[in-house]
Formats: sequence, C-alpha cells, structure tokens
Amino acid sequence: MTLDEDVKKAVEVMRQGGVILYPTDTIWGIGCDATNEEAVRKVFEIKKRADSKALICLVDSPDRVQRYVREVPAVAWDLMELTDKPLTIIFDGAKNLAPNLLAEDGSVGIRVTREEVSNRLCYRFQKPIVSTSANVSGEPSAACFAEISEEIRGAVDYIMGSRQKDTRKCHSSSIIKLGVNGEIQIIRK
Repeated sequence: MTLDEDVKKAVEVMRQGGVILYPTDTIWGIGCDATNEEAVRKVFEIKKRADSKALICLVDSPDRVQRYVREVPAVAWDLMELTDKPLTIIFDGAKNLAPNLLAEDGSVGIRVTREEVSNRLCYRFQKPIVSTSANVSGEPSAACFAEISEEIRGAVDYIMGSRQKDTRKCHSSSIIKLGVNGEIQIIRK
C-alpha cells in the first residue's frame, strides 16, 4: 500500500468516528478526530485512562492552531516555527475541540508535526488529530511499532502500515505551557 492510500484509509476511518494507530514525529500514537467527543472517549477506553487527564493533538501547520485556541501568544509563533525537535505547547482557551480532550482548566496541548506521515495525515484530515502514546495508561510507552502490545493493536479500527518496520527508538516531545501573556512553564524537557 502506498503512503497516499494508507493516509486516505486512516482519514476515512477517523471521519467515521474510528480510532487509528499511527506513526508520529515522536512515538507511535493512538489517534482520532480531536473534535469528536465519542471518538475521544474510545481513546480513553483503549488506554484505560481516566478521562480527567487531557490528551494532546497534532496539526499540520502553525496556521491551523488559531482555529482551536482563542488567543495564540506572540511567542508561540516563533516557538512553532523555530523549534528543531518535537514541541507540544499547552495553550489556554481551547475552542472547537471535543470537551473531553481538554484539561480541566480549558487548556489544550497542540503540536505541529513535520514528520512526513503524520503531517500528511493531518493535512489530509484538515482537523487536529489526537496523539497519545500507544500503550495502556501506566505501562511503558512503545518506542517503535514492534513494541506496541497486541491489546492496543486489537482495540483500534485501523493500523497504518507506514513506518511499521522502522526500529529507531523515538522519544516523547518536549512540553511547555504558555500563558496568554507569553509566560513559559516547562512541563517536560
């Protein structure tokens, strides 16, 4: 299957409210339409995770961020443009996203992905895609596709074929929280 066919199938599944397993710019992720509350609920069930914990989402470009955040602090544009490694930014004032995706304070973590597969997936889907590690909550994150448990593989509606043979050990993104006035809090280096 070509990358275009793989992306097209994954998008089709997400448009129908399904959950996918896909490679990201960091580790493999469990994903769905970040605007679909029922799909987000399925992700929490698969991970056996309390829904009081927020999930992050991926987008294909900095421009898309402003559709899902009330006010993007000026420093965020520089951070998204200049970072050379995956950076998740937690923004206050999320909008147009599934309510159960958000933190209790109404914030949301968003990362602009530049990796080919996840970027094309986000571009083709035209909405944010949930990105949470492909593991049951509390268990170690899978560093590559081969480490993803059969339990997780069996629980999703579609597994992307792209990059399954890639054995490079990937790592989670850095996470920072930005206040509306530009104050920065480092959550994970």
